[in-house]
Amino acid sequence: MNGAVKMAQIIYFIYFAGLIIPIAHIVGVVMAYINRGDGPAWLETHFRFQIRSFWMFFLYCLIGSLLAAVGIGLLIILLAYIWYIVRCAKGLKFLAREEEIPDPATWLW
Repeated sequence: MNGAVKMAQIIYFIYFAGLIIPIAHIVGVVMAYINRGDGPAWLETHFRFQIRSFWMFFLYCLIGSLLAAVGIGLLIILLAYIWYIVRCAKGLKFLAREEEIPDPATWLW
């Protein structure tokens, strides 16, 4: 496993750690920004997927926080966490197979 592949794997694990230690998300996205452009095309889809996952998760949590006063916000935040876990697990699965993310720009899984 080359260095760029290992770094993508580390970033996914940092994202998982971010579920417990929120500052880890920021460390992970900074590392993804720094390392994009350092690997083959299939690996670049992972860095793009990681960066987009961070920003979409941030957006979903922001929306959930704003709507927390009306009650639905906590549900949105819970769903955002589930969505984030699924995206990271999906990314790790494709990375282990050394395959590209089929649609790194998707808002879904």
